[in-house]
Amino acid sequence: MDIVENIDQSIGEVRTESLDLSFGEIVNLHSSKELIIHPDYQRLFRWSDDQKSRLIESIILELPVPQIFVIENENGILELIDGLQRVSSVIQFMEPEKLSMDALILTGCDLIKELNGKAFSDLPLTVRLRIKRSSVRTIMIKRQSKPFLKYEMFKRLNTGGAILAPQEIRNCSARMIGTMGDNFYSFLKECANLPQFKTCTETLSQSDYDKKGDEELVLRFFATKNSSHTFKGSVRDWLDTYMEQVLLEEINFDFGAELNEFTVLFDYLANSIGTGAFVKYRGENPVGALAPAYYEAVSIGVWRALKKDPNINADTVQLCIMQTVQTEEFRNNTGPGANSKEKLEGRISAIERTIEEAHRAKPF
Repeated sequence: MDIVENIDQSIGEVRTESLDLSFGEIVNLHSSKELIIHPDYQRLFRWSDDQKSRLIESIILELPVPQIFVIENENGILELIDGLQRVSSVIQFMEPEKLSMDALILTGCDLIKELNGKAFSDLPLTVRLRIKRSSVRTIMIKRQSKPFLKYEMFKRLNTGGAILAPQEIRNCSARMIGTMGDNFYSFLKECANLPQFKTCTETLSQSDYDKKGDEELVLRFFATKNSSHTFKGSVRDWLDTYMEQVLLEEINFDFGAELNEFTVLFDYLANSIGTGAFVKYRGENPVGALAPAYYEAVSIGVWRALKKDPNINADTVQLCIMQTVQTEEFRNNTGPGANSKEKLEGRISAIERTIEEAHRAKPF
C-alpha cells in the first residue's frame, strides 16, 4: 500500500461531526449521564477560581470559547476528551453538586468587576439565560471510528508533548497583538540569543530551555529591573502583567536603551564570572543548575552597582557573588517563601551592597 492509499484509508477510519452545543445542553447531558467526564481525566482539573471565573465572564461577554472534543461510545454516550477545564468550570458554576464540588463564586473578573462575589443564582435571569444559551463548537468523534482513537485522541490533545509552557503562551499571545507584539517577541529572542547571555545561562536545564526558559529569563530581568515593586508573590502573574503592560504600551519600553543596558551587563557578567553566574556555590565551586532566585539577585544586584560606578573591577564582583550567595542572609532570602517582594529585594540588595562595600574598601 502506498502512502496516499494509507492516508485515504486512515482518514476513512476517523468519522467526525461538528455541532454547536449550548452550555445549558452540556449541563443537561452531564446531569443525565449522556456526557461523561471520566474519573481519570478529573485529576487534570486544576484551574484556579480566577481562571474559572474569567471563562464565565468570557461566556457572558460572548467572547469566543475554544472548541471541545468528545468521543461517542458504542451506546451513543459522549465522553469528554478535551475541554475538561472549560466544561467542568461551567458545570461547577451552574450545578456544582453534579461534580460534588463547592459552588463557584466568581473572583478575578477584570472586565466586568461587578461579577466578582456572585454565584450563578445571584445573577439576573437574563444573564443566567445568556450563559445557558451560549454555545461552544463541539467536535464529535463518531462511534464508527476505531476504538484506538479514544486513546490516541486524548494523548494528542491533552499530553502529546505539546502542552504550552507559560513563556510559550506569552510568545503566542504577543504575536496576536500586532506590530508591538512582534517587536517585543523579537526583542526577547534577540536578547536570549546574545552569546554573552548564553554563556551566563549555560546552566539552564534542557527541559527549561525547551520551554523557552531562556526567553522567560530575559523577560524576568526586565520585569525585575523595571517593575519589581509590582511583584506580589506569583512569578507567572507578575511576568504576564508586566509583558501585557509593555505590549499595550501602558508603560514606556525603550527597545534601544534596554538592549544596550542588557548587552553591557551580560558582557560584564560573562567576562567576570561566566557560566557560574547564577548557581549555588560550595566554597569556590559552582553547584547545580541555574536558580531563578539567584539569577534575579545577581543580574539586578550587579546592574544596580554598575549604574552607580561602572568601574568596579570584575574580580571583585566574582568574589563578592561567590561569598554572598553562601551567607545566611542570602539563603534566608532564597529559601522557603522566597517569592515575596521583601525577599526579592533582600537578595538583590545583599549582592548590590556587598559589591559596593568591597569596591570602596579596595578601589581599583
